[in-house]
Amino acid sequence: MSEEGIKVIARNRKAKHEYHIEETYEAGIVLQGTEVKSIRQGRANLKDSFAIVEDEEVFLYHLHIAPYKQGNRYNHKPERVRKLLLHKRQIRSLIGKTREQGYTLIPLKLYFRRGIVKVELALAEGKNVHDKREDIKRRTAQRDIERAFKDKQLNRY
Repeated sequence: MSEEGIKVIARNRKAKHEYHIEETYEAGIVLQGTEVKSIRQGRANLKDSFAIVEDEEVFLYHLHIAPYKQGNRYNHKPERVRKLLLHKRQIRSLIGKTREQGYTLIPLKLYFRRGIVKVELALAEGKNVHDKREDIKRRTAQRDIERAFKDKQLNRY
């Protein structure tokens, strides 16, 4: 997915630390007017949110969108369940993978594309503590290697 014309509102920073990400999907999201206005102000949080496939429809749970300040009695509930819009064949493949193979659906980021709110949804598998430690070791080793190369480049001149 190209980053051109995309304005990212919220990211799930812990997702890549907590899960092995297998596939990603771009999904539309059904929102109310005050939710869109609040998202435009950057008042959304993906922390602890997840998606579930129910009756061949995908729903997003625990996405927190703060109430719109200028909204009145028509304001939305901050953590209501929101429907995601995917193609039917994508939903069918997700049904099989989440039920039989034990994958989880988690949102990675919430963004605007051409003025429409989209969610990047990931098909992911939870990591063990051991896997998390291995990732930390690998990142640290890579950082040390890059630092050594950088020092070597600076010492040449």
